[in-house]
Formats: sequence, structure tokens, C-alpha cells
Amino acid sequence: MPCDDWALLFSHYLDSDLRVAGMPKADLDQFLSATVAPADKWKLLAPYWPAVRNTGYAQATRLAIRELYGVEDLSPATIRKVQSGYEQTRRAGFYRHILQDLAKIESCQVNSLGGAPFHESDMPTLLMQDLSIVGMFAGPNVGGLAAPTGIAVKSLADWHRVIAWWFERYAQYAVGVKSQNAYSRDIDYARVPAEQAEPVFTKVLQKEPVSAGERKLLEDHLFWVAVDQATAHGLPVKLHTGYYAGQNSMPLARLRANAGSATELCRLAPDTKFVFMHICYPHYEELLAAAKQWSNAYVDMCWSWIINPVAAKDYLKKHLVTAPANKLLPFGGDYIPVEPVLGHAIIARRGFAQALAELVEEGWLSLGGALELVEPIFHGNAHRLFQLAKKTEVLKRVAWGR
Repeated sequence: MPCDDWALLFSHYLDSDLRVAGMPKADLDQFLSATVAPADKWKLLAPYWPAVRNTGYAQATRLAIRELYGVEDLSPATIRKVQSGYEQTRRAGFYRHILQDLAKIESCQVNSLGGAPFHESDMPTLLMQDLSIVGMFAGPNVGGLAAPTGIAVKSLADWHRVIAWWFERYAQYAVGVKSQNAYSRDIDYARVPAEQAEPVFTKVLQKEPVSAGERKLLEDHLFWVAVDQATAHGLPVKLHTGYYAGQNSMPLARLRANAGSATELCRLAPDTKFVFMHICYPHYEELLAAAKQWSNAYVDMCWSWIINPVAAKDYLKKHLVTAPANKLLPFGGDYIPVEPVLGHAIIARRGFAQALAELVEEGWLSLGGALELVEPIFHGNAHRLFQLAKKTEVLKRVAWGR
């Protein structure tokens, strides 16, 4: 954690808007550091705040500050109140208070970043977990993932056994599997036979150079090993699509291919339920077409409400009159710090209400028909797709919970 003061609320996503607005990296590092006094941080933020305060990232943070600390907006006169509110909020139980009491979120699905594919959370029914498959096929992370299994990896078959071990141990507790490998490449994973991947895997084990083509061949093969395990264990497969977090690094041409590649995945694995995340922004029309065409394609609007709130509302409106409503997951906080999730939830509910109201006003939905969509989309779809009732009962009994 870079700091433990009010600036922490700016450390995820909004930090990128600040950099793009011109804030020098040295100033941002100071702003997020633990060495600068909280009261002195406003002067670092002030020159760039007017440029970013209306973005989705900033609005989520502003709404969180308003709801949690009672401060309408940041200024030299309000910083001390914000810091005081931050300190009073971050006490034992504040995750449940913010997520459940204030944001009215029943449970979360967490892609933990600690390195292991699955995190044994202290709050297993609130912070439900994905099983991360990135290290199983990208790299792959042989040392990190094999060590807990006790399997000595000397061949591709051994690595298959390592992957199977993680599923056998944790699939019953996971709500799905997750990959954000789209930050490194397109999601165009071909089904590559083991005999073609084996020589490349041997090179990786021996730390020999591997070409880009060879690396893709190995990743493609191992991707499907993990996905087939997920399918066998009844777990949906969540894949990052579209926009990248960060700044000054996104190859937009690559993103344009994501939706087309998504449909090929659906064709190659008709029994796998694919959850394509973030509406593939900015190419959401193409992903909507995929959701309409393919029975195993689902769209998760997580993160989209703060990337571009207006585009997210536009997507929701179009989805409801284009693709089946049960193919839609309307919200995901997608934050590291918990506080901005509250602001994000407010934005999503506002956008959802606006989308339904506009569809009613424009004659596409009746008022009754619009209201009938709320419960299944906000609640029922996720419950059915991720088997949340079943998972909750299993997670209530885990040894690592408290």
C-alpha cells in the first residue's frame, strides 16, 4: 500500500488520469507516498484536479468521499475533514460496512493479486474468489505454482498435473476462473496439440530463448488445458477484453480484435461459459453482437461505468433491446482500495436507472417491463451463472474463514 491516508483513494485508476493530465510522475509518487503529511498533499493535486474531476474515475472517488466523509468536494478547506473521515472509516469491519451496508453489495468476486491462483480469504462469503489461470498458461509460472503441489515438473505432462491439482483443490470454492492476459496479447487462443507445445515447454524449463511464435503456441495450448479444467468443474471463464488500466501503453489496434477472437473461443468450446469483461470498451458494439449470437457468451460491465459512464449507459440500453437479458452482468467494482467501490456502485445504479428510464420514454419498454428487469439483472443473473447459493454454503464451512 503506497500510503495510508486520503490519497489512497486516488491510487487506483485515478492516478492514471492525473498522469495523462500532465502530473509529473515525481509529484504523483509524492502524493501517494507515506512520507508527505496528508494535509500537505492538496498542493500536489490542486494543479491537475480541475482537469480530471469530471472523469468516471474521479466521480467514483468524489462520490465515495461525499458518502463516507460528508465532504462534497475537495478544496484546501476540506482536506482535513477528508483525512479525519478516512481515519474514522478505516476500522475493523469497514469492508463489510462499505460493501454491504452502504453499497448494498451482497458479495464480491475477487481476483487476488498476491501471486497464488487462489486466495483463502478471511471473509470467504463476502470476498468470494476467482481461480486465476494466468500463471498456468502465460509464462508459465512453473516455480510459483508447482511448489505447493509437491510435483516435480520435468515435462509438459507434469505441468498438466500441476494445473489439475489447483482445480482439484480449489474449484469447489471458486466462483469462476479469471485471466487478464489480454494486457499482453489478443485472446486468439488456438487449440494446439500437446506434441506441438512440448518442445517449447522444454525450452522454457531449460531457460532457453523462445520466439514470439513459440510462446504463443505454448500459451494457446496451456490456455485450453486450464479452460477445459474450468469447464469440467463447472466454472465460468472470465476474460479481460478492451481497455487497459494505466497510461501511455495501450495498443488500440490489438483491442479491436478482442470481440472477434471472443466469438472464436465460443465456437471452439461450446460447453464453456465465457464472461467477457469490461464491455470490450471502446468496441462494445462488437461484443454486444457476440452476446446476441453465441449462447455461451456473457458480458460483464465491471469497470465500464467508471471508464466511460455515458458509454456504459449506452451499452446497457442497447443490450436490453438486442441480446437476452440473462447474458448481462451489470456491475463490478474492480478496485483495489475498497472505498471507491461505493462511488462506482452509485454511478452504476444511476446509469442503470437512466437507461431504463430512457427506454421507457422512447417507447422500447413499458414501465412494468423495465421494473421486471431489475432483480434478474442485478441479482439473478450472477446467482445462476456463478452458482452463488451453492458456493456460499460450501464457503461457510471452510477452515480458513472467520
